[in-house]
Amino acid sequence: MSQFNQPLGGNTMPRFAGPATMMRLPTQDTAEGLDAAFIGIPMDIGTSNRPGTRLGPRQIRDESRMLRPYNMATRAAPFESLQVADIGDVPINTFHLPKSVDIITAFYDDVLKHDCIPLTLGGEHTLTLPVLRAIAKKHGPVGLIHIDAHADVNEHMFGEPIAHGTPFRRAQEEGLLAHGKVVQIGLRGTGYAAEDFDWCRDQGFRVVPAEECWYRSLAPLMKEVREQMGDMPVYISFDIDGLDPSVAPGTGTVEMGGLTSTQGLEIVRGATGLNIVGCDLVEVSPPYDASGNTALMGATLLYEMLCVLPGVKRSD
Repeated sequence: MSQFNQPLGGNTMPRFAGPATMMRLPTQDTAEGLDAAFIGIPMDIGTSNRPGTRLGPRQIRDESRMLRPYNMATRAAPFESLQVADIGDVPINTFHLPKSVDIITAFYDDVLKHDCIPLTLGGEHTLTLPVLRAIAKKHGPVGLIHIDAHADVNEHMFGEPIAHGTPFRRAQEEGLLAHGKVVQIGLRGTGYAAEDFDWCRDQGFRVVPAEECWYRSLAPLMKEVREQMGDMPVYISFDIDGLDPSVAPGTGTVEMGGLTSTQGLEIVRGATGLNIVGCDLVEVSPPYDASGNTALMGATLLYEMLCVLPGVKRSD
């Protein structure tokens, strides 16, 4: 028997039954003894349009039930080399966003003291700021691979400094991001001015609009990203609305002309070899996801993130 936790197999318990955890993995209360942990943050109090992402972690877990432990494309076998479990949800204060932000940071402080890499099931994008605050305490400023339809660098939203459209401006201002080590992929849609993405460029971020991704493989881009990041600790933040709504309609702020599902895979798989210290998948809103496809995209991308973590065993 393996020393590492294993997802519950489909020939042991029907896929539609068994524990409703990420990939039907075992659960535990803390990150003690784990190399990586799936963590839910069921929050939508920072959203500006359609709500429902508080239900995202539960639906992502449910749609993960068909995922199997071995990655046929990349030959990654994460459950042969990493101890992984689902440690449940952060107990946010659903009536108070600033308190929830502090609760999230404290929760991740505890996860990181166990040298465990967090893989977060969102929840809306506000959550990335408090997670990065905890990450930076341990690792210092980090490189960032940010996949999104939106830059999320608003100065404020309705006068509030923290919401799902502001996390990366606050992260930059707080020194959580390493200079010259931020890449934003998939930005698109309408704006308020031609200069809307220029603040990012002025900070030294590499901005890759969705239009530059159309009709092409993103493997060459990710080769450049790997060279840019080097051995820097790197965080991946994947907003599901970075994908086109034809494959991921269940989100709060959809924009047409997004990335394909295969491009999403190319981005995550292209992070292989980087010093990944944390990841999140955010903005899945089940009320707008009638088929479950959006949550399935999210669950699959989280599994792919697990497969690119340092120390993952690969078959020859």
